[in-house]
Amino acid sequence: MSIRRGIVEYSRGNNLNHFWRLYRWQKRIKSGLLHDVLTFFMSRCAYRHGGYIGPDAVIRGRPSLPHGLQGIFISRYATVGERCRIYQNVTIGEVNGKAPLIGNDCLIGAGAVIIGDIRIGDHVKIGAGAVVNTDVLDGCTVVPQAARIIPAKDGYPDGQ
Repeated sequence: MSIRRGIVEYSRGNNLNHFWRLYRWQKRIKSGLLHDVLTFFMSRCAYRHGGYIGPDAVIRGRPSLPHGLQGIFISRYATVGERCRIYQNVTIGEVNGKAPLIGNDCLIGAGAVIIGDIRIGDHVKIGAGAVVNTDVLDGCTVVPQAARIIPAKDGYPDGQ
């Protein structure tokens, strides 16, 4: 990478190399004061980037985050597979301490919500704005409810 490109990438604030380095170190050290210190710095780094990844979340590989951590919330109980692509404002949440298990090579669109004790299979595509609370089989695509058009009232073209 050229120096110019490196400076531009750094100025955007999307460079998550330090975050992923802290994440891997924190996973290697199971307990103790150093684990707590690394968890603190990892949480601060995620907060700086506008997101949250729980300290106990299992993230295999390095997910592709095209918009950085902007608005991404991943529960501490969640598991995310390898080579997943997660867009902005995605919530991977928990219910009663149970969170989703997301397979490999998944695409999760902007604003999607995945919640509860569910399993998302491999190669699944979840559309922007979809709310998923049931298991999804391998290779499936999940789309949100279709938009509906509300006709204008008589005499009021703007629907008032």
